[in-house]
Amino acid sequence: MTEFTRRTMLAATGAAVTMNARAATPLTAAAVIDRIKAHIGVPWAAKTVDGIIAGDAATPVTGIATTMMATYAVLKRAAAEGLNFVVSHEPTFWSHQENISEVKDDPIYHEKLAFITEHKLVSFHFHDHWHALKPRDGINEGVMRRLGWTAYSDAKYPSVYNLPQTTVGALTRHLQTKLNAATIRTIGNPDMPVKRVVGGWGYAQKQAGQQIFNSKEGIDAFIIGECWEWELQEYVADLVTSGRSAALIMVGHISSEQYGMEYCAEWMKGFVPEVPVKFLEMPEPYWSPKA
Repeated sequence: MTEFTRRTMLAATGAAVTMNARAATPLTAAAVIDRIKAHIGVPWAAKTVDGIIAGDAATPVTGIATTMMATYAVLKRAAAEGLNFVVSHEPTFWSHQENISEVKDDPIYHEKLAFITEHKLVSFHFHDHWHALKPRDGINEGVMRRLGWTAYSDAKYPSVYNLPQTTVGALTRHLQTKLNAATIRTIGNPDMPVKRVVGGWGYAQKQAGQQIFNSKEGIDAFIIGECWEWELQEYVADLVTSGRSAALIMVGHISSEQYGMEYCAEWMKGFVPEVPVKFLEMPEPYWSPKA
């Protein structure tokens, strides 16, 4: 037996032992979280909203669902598909800090928690560290891929995109189609030329808009999920009234971020091969009457 053959056999034996050991040991929610921490690329913060919100860390994982928000509807779908570890970017119980003391007397809290317990689900809040993913924010990466904008990302500012020449109207329609944003809203002239935009997925403050439109970076449009209407929305409306070329496109918080969780499923498949990993898309919760 040559030295090469001996080493090959030893390597194969070692791999088989490792696979058998994995098969013999149930993959728990705690083990999946350990792998997330090992692959996120930044130290796990001591103070964070990220962690198990409901369910037991010792629960054997049969499948993983990534989603924008662990709504009751999403949890029911996950249970039906055997995906009992739910990775949710936004809260399970209606507040960013998951303050259970505020909802402990609410009947729907108890009904939702009972469903999680009955179906042996684990709801894992994954917000802060997914935004901190290295080398690039996981939400921004996923939305950029969904929009087909990877080649347009600015080398200096990852959230700035240098697009082929378009208009506010055409850009709004592109976002509406690609992000399934049925109730998208836009401030600005639909015929205004657009080339350089900022993707501010999720919530945006007035100060962000002020800095963007008053900078020397030549930003034409600011794309966000949502804002306080009496702040950023009013500010951009006043800019437009003053004659400035500016546009604010409000996609909706869920629609603007959720494809970052589609990317999260792809990312997790790279280090959790034992069980199915699937992105569960949330339909937009709003509807508008037909004209």
